[in-house]
Amino acid sequence: MDENKKLSFTQLIGVIIGSTIGSGIYTTAGDMAASGAYSAAVIIGWAVCGIGMFGLMMCFFGLSRMRPDAQNGIYSYVREGFGDYLGYLSAWGYWFASMMANVSILTLIFSALGFFIPAFGSGNNLIAIVCASALLWLMTSLVLKGVKEAAIVNVVTTICKLIPIFVFIIAAIFASHFKLSIFLHNFTGDGSMSLIAQARTTNAATVWSFLGVESVVVICGRARNKKDVGRASITGFLGILAIYILVCLLSYGVMLPEEIAQLDSPQLAGILASIVGPVGSTIVIIGLALSLIGSALSWTIINAECPFEAAQLGAFPKAFTRRNANGAPTFSVLVSAFVVQAMLIVVLFSEATYTVLYTMTATMAVFPYSLITIFYSRLAFRGLEGSERSAVTRGRVCGVIGVIYSIWLLYCSSWYLLLPAMIMYALGIVLYIPARREQGQKLFGRPWEAAVLVLILALAVLAAVLMCNGTIVLV
Repeated sequence: MDENKKLSFTQLIGVIIGSTIGSGIYTTAGDMAASGAYSAAVIIGWAVCGIGMFGLMMCFFGLSRMRPDAQNGIYSYVREGFGDYLGYLSAWGYWFASMMANVSILTLIFSALGFFIPAFGSGNNLIAIVCASALLWLMTSLVLKGVKEAAIVNVVTTICKLIPIFVFIIAAIFASHFKLSIFLHNFTGDGSMSLIAQARTTNAATVWSFLGVESVVVICGRARNKKDVGRASITGFLGILAIYILVCLLSYGVMLPEEIAQLDSPQLAGILASIVGPVGSTIVIIGLALSLIGSALSWTIINAECPFEAAQLGAFPKAFTRRNANGAPTFSVLVSAFVVQAMLIVVLFSEATYTVLYTMTATMAVFPYSLITIFYSRLAFRGLEGSERSAVTRGRVCGVIGVIYSIWLLYCSSWYLLLPAMIMYALGIVLYIPARREQGQKLFGRPWEAAVLVLILALAVLAAVLMCNGTIVLV
């Protein structure tokens, strides 16, 4: 690939921030409050998320140093640790999760714009879906002009999206609207829910907030300097964590949880309005729209790169490796766009909410995360992280943190979301079979891989039955 078309350190950070800071920064405090979490649970939730996600990021960072040659890190890492089939499933699952993330973002854009244009409603009616579809294809055309060009636009939208966030932080602190008495009111809850249960309810919101922070690993093949992949990941993560914690904790010190829970999404608009008046809502809605457009563009890039990079390694059919004169993965971009378009139509008829979409997205991402942390831990405990004792110890600690956090994520995921996720994983067989045939390889390289497929298919059938009889309702 032409070096001029590769991404610099700044552009890599732009992709991380662009794909990670989206709707979550504007809705997380409200979602936590609505789920019954009080201040102590919010602190615990962010502490667990911060430590866990840092461990996860260090796993990615360590693997990027040990395997700088790996394209599509998620697929490459899992394949090396667990074989071709689980490697493929991880790439497929992450790809599907990234497309669902884009659907949730596109619907929320027009839900937010409903503040100015009531006809958009909650972002899932006919006019909103038509406009979301138009925006989707605009993003797609931009990515087709070249990933580097799209990344440059993403850096600009990232700068724009940070402005209203810093306006809120400055206003809350310097306008003296943050009150410690409000923050400490019912600090551990009103007694209706245990502190651990409250902390558990924060999980989906915190995972959704950080989904995309590993995006540079997905597009590591586009990096101008492979060493920038790990550095950009850590730098982006620490900056994003600081912003999220500040916004969420300041919100809980401006309004009581019960009051925040009653606000319309995006709740940060109502919180800022309580500080600076109605203009606060306008600032946040404009900021949210810019933020979401930048996120949609970042996820459109990731949607295209994930199957493209996997196809180059033989995991997806060869058609996904096709590129145009601009170096953009044409087939991958278009297939991803058509799938997202189909999901938008499903949203129109099912009236699935933004919260359900982002929760499902987080659930889909748990499985690749878990396998990567287990693989890294295995390498770390074999002493392959580095020759120095301190490097080995650091690698082992981060690996254990990553594994424990993955177990926590699975524990917090509700069974009625885990089961539908199996339907999506089962669908992956439609691309796996032709890809294996193109490579002239047996369907399964390891005996137990067939058992994994049978288990996934059985769980998918169970999920379908429970959805048909109304036991599982995704609305």
